[in-house]
Parts: sequence; C-alpha cells; structure tokens
Amino acid sequence: MPLLPASPPPLSLSRSLAAAAAASRRGRAVTCAAARGAASSSSASFDAAGFEAERLRLDAEARAGMASAAAVAGAEAADPKAWKWAIRKRVWDALEAEDVARDPRPVHHRIPNFDGAAAAADSLGRLDVFQDAQCVKVNPDSPQKQVRFLTLSGDKKLLTPQPRLRTGFFSVLESHMIPIGCIPEACTSVGAAKYGRPIGLDEKIKVDLIVIGSVAVDPSTGARLGKGEGFAELEYGMLRYMGSISDSTMIVTTVHDKQLVNDIPVEKLLVHDVPVDIICTPTQVIFTNTTIAKPQGIYWEKLSPEKLGQIRILQELKRHIESETGTTLPCGPSEKLPPTAQRRRRKRRR
Repeated sequence: MPLLPASPPPLSLSRSLAAAAAASRRGRAVTCAAARGAASSSSASFDAAGFEAERLRLDAEARAGMASAAAVAGAEAADPKAWKWAIRKRVWDALEAEDVARDPRPVHHRIPNFDGAAAAADSLGRLDVFQDAQCVKVNPDSPQKQVRFLTLSGDKKLLTPQPRLRTGFFSVLESHMIPIGCIPEACTSVGAAKYGRPIGLDEKIKVDLIVIGSVAVDPSTGARLGKGEGFAELEYGMLRYMGSISDSTMIVTTVHDKQLVNDIPVEKLLVHDVPVDIICTPTQVIFTNTTIAKPQGIYWEKLSPEKLGQIRILQELKRHIESETGTTLPCGPSEKLPPTAQRRRRKRRR
C-alpha cells in the first residue's frame, strides 16, 4: 500500500479563480454576468431554477428510499446488503460526530462532503495520472467539485453524468465552451447541464481517468462502497459498453481519512462493484494495487425492473442490444420502490 507524503498546502477552488481565469484566456474579454446575455440560445433558454428544483426533488426522493432500504436491511440480519449499510452508517455517523462533515448536511445517504475535500482534490491534481489525462470522468457530487474545477481549468475534457441518470446520460464540458469566469458555475450540476454538451451511447470518446465518489474505501484492497444506489456501477458499465474505458483505466476516489476502513469483505463484493486504484485524502495519497476485478459491462441479471424503469438511457441501451442480437436480455429481481415514488405515481394516475 504505497503512500505519498502530504502535498504542499492545496489551492482551494475560491483561491484558484484568478489563476484559472488567466489560464483560460482566449481573448474573451467578457465577465460571466455579461456572457450570460451573449450565450448560445440553448444555454440562454436553459431553465436553471427548474432543473435544480427537479434535481433536489429527486435527491430527496432517493435519500428517502435509501433510508428505507437501510432500515429494512438493518432489521433483517439475513439481508445480503446489511453489512454494507452497517459500514456506511458508521462512516456517516463518524463524519457528523467529529464535525468534519460539510454541506449538504446531514451527509447520511449521500456521497459525503467533508472538510479538506479541496485538499484531497489538489493532491489528485498533482499526480501524473491526472496531469497526463486529456479526458476525465468525474461524479457530480459536492466533495468532487474541486476535481471538476481542476479538470476544466486545466484545459481537459470533463465527462460528468446527469444526476442519477434520470434526466439524461453524460455531459461533456471543455473550457472553450464556457464563458470566462463561469468555470465555477460549470462545476455544479446546474452549470454542467447549462454549458455541457449531452452525449449518447454512440459517442466515440476515450476516457483517460475516472474519479469516483465513495462513502467508505479500504486502502489495503481498493474495495469501495458508494451510497447504495448503484449509479457509479451503471455509469462504469455503460462506459465499458461504449468502449470508452478498459481494465487499464485508472479509478481514483477522493475521501476524508475518516472514510478509510479495513472491514469491507472482498469475498462479499458483487461482480458489478467498482474497486479503486488510488485514494486521495487531505493528508495522503494511497496506491491500493487492487486485485479486485473491474466490471466488464452492465450485468442485466442484477438490474431490477424498477431501476431500469427509472433510467431512460438504460432502457434505450437494452432495446438497442436486444434489437441487434435478436435476444431478450435477462432482468434482475424486483425491488421495492421508495414510498415517496409510490405516492407520486398514484397521484399522477388521478
């Protein structure tokens, strides 16, 4: 488990703004506010308030569902997911109890934001694997905001998923697509949707590095736990299907030191669970030398009808594969929808 010593004091997102503006000089002598008036018709007509309201609604709905699933798993000792929820709860509780959690709070049922997230990101930014990458896929969660900022301000291509894949697939962003001074806004979910270019499954794009959020990670094995929804695994599987990544594509996570654990049983991981090659914390960089096999695609036999019904891009992919092969793909066991989703569906049928 090779370690790198703590890096020099990191440059935070706010302190990086002046340097980023200078680095992105393109002769565009306009401010972000002025640029909004001169933006393309697509971004100018973008309903930021509506997008954010829908994102927050879906976020609340999903967290309610995860809380319900965690309660069921905790009450049933035989539940195969109970051990995962126990580790997640322990980490979430510790981050809150020791006051290293940061907004949005509480961090339970989220990829938790933490004190030092920018420092962890800056340590990643100094690694050769990041500096040599031309295209970086980064999750849309709060603790990885600085990673997205470093990607764009470093003139790299940023690939980021639409939140929960509910409203789309991935968006591609590059600094030349963003008005000067607007990179911080582009690092948010709303900004990525506003300035990014949506792509489909037929996009030819090579991803050089994957940055993934985590709730808990084992530095001795590279085993990782997310917040329990499985979207990181689905995103990885779709990128494998597209030919955008391979086994050699490095996977990095940025976490707080309190999120490092030593009790994730590798033998209980599922075939679609994604391990990590590198862990960056505010104090250290860990190369896990993981031997856990990386997923080879989407495991349809593990995907419930309910999850499939929530994600339009997966439905499209399933239809495409079935049409091409002339076969019917398997489907996983049913799962209970969150109560909030069930109520919403009944309401719509009235």
